[in-house]
Amino acid sequence: MRATPGWVGLWPALMLAIFFLVPFGIMLAVSVSHRDPAGAFIPGFELTHYARFLSAFFAKVMAVSVGVSVAAAAICVVLAFPFTVFLASMSHRTQTVALVVLLSVLSLSEVIIGFSLSTLLSKTAGISNLFYWLGLIAEPRAYTPSLFALVTGLCYIGFPFAVLVLYPPVSRLDPEIVEAARVMGASASRAFFGVVVPNLRGAIVGAFILVFVFTLGSYLLPQLLGRSEDWTLSVHITDQAIYQTNLPFAAAMSIFLMLVALALVGLASLAGRQRRAA
Repeated sequence: MRATPGWVGLWPALMLAIFFLVPFGIMLAVSVSHRDPAGAFIPGFELTHYARFLSAFFAKVMAVSVGVSVAAAAICVVLAFPFTVFLASMSHRTQTVALVVLLSVLSLSEVIIGFSLSTLLSKTAGISNLFYWLGLIAEPRAYTPSLFALVTGLCYIGFPFAVLVLYPPVSRLDPEIVEAARVMGASASRAFFGVVVPNLRGAIVGAFILVFVFTLGSYLLPQLLGRSEDWTLSVHITDQAIYQTNLPFAAAMSIFLMLVALALVGLASLAGRQRRAA
C-alpha cells in the first residue's frame, strides 16, 4: 500500500489560512484602526475599542447575551436529555423517524422560524386566542416581542442540536448498568440521576456548550422576537458596523465573540479527552 504524499496535508492548512486566518487578520487590523466618522476606518493602531469592553454598555450587552444563551442552553439540555434517553429505549425504526424529524427542523431557516413564532405568539392570530377561548386569560394578548419569545425561539433551534449531541453516547450506554442499580434497590429516579447522569456528564456538558455557543451567535431571532434590550452581541455588532458606522468597535466585538466561542469549544474538547483518559 502506497503511503499518502506529504503534500496532501497542506490542503487543509491552505483552506484554514484562506478561510480563517486571513479574515481573522483583516478583522484584527480593523479592530485596532482609527474610527472614521464617514463610516469607514483609518489604518492605525489604538486599543480604544478594546478598552470599551470595560464600559457599562458592553457589560450590559454581555450580561444579556450570556444570560439569554445560558438560559436557552440549560432549557434545551434539561428537555433533550430525558427525551434522548427515552428515544434510545425505543425501536430502531422509531429512533430513525425521530432523528429525521429533528434533522428536518435544522433545515428550516431562522427567518421562517422567527416569523412563524412571531405569528404564533401574536395577539391577532396567536395562541393567546386559544387560551382566551378556554377561559384561561381575560383577553388575547401578544407575547412578542419579549424575552420569553426570544428564549422560546432559541430553544426551538437549539433542542435538535442538543439531542443529536446526546444521542450517540446515550445509545451506547449499557442498559445493564441501570438494571444493576434497580436490582440493588435504587428507584427509577435515583437510578437515572445516580447512574445515567454521571455516566453521561461529558455529553451533557458538550451539548450545553454547543447550544450556548450557537445561541450566543444568533442574529435574526433576537431582532424578530426580542426587544432592543434583549439583543445579543451579534445584533450589536451589526448595529455598530452598519447603523453606528463604527467598524473598528464592531470588529473588536467580533473578535471577542469568536475567542469566547473558541475557548468554550476548546474546554469541551479538553473535558472530553480527560474523561476518555480516565
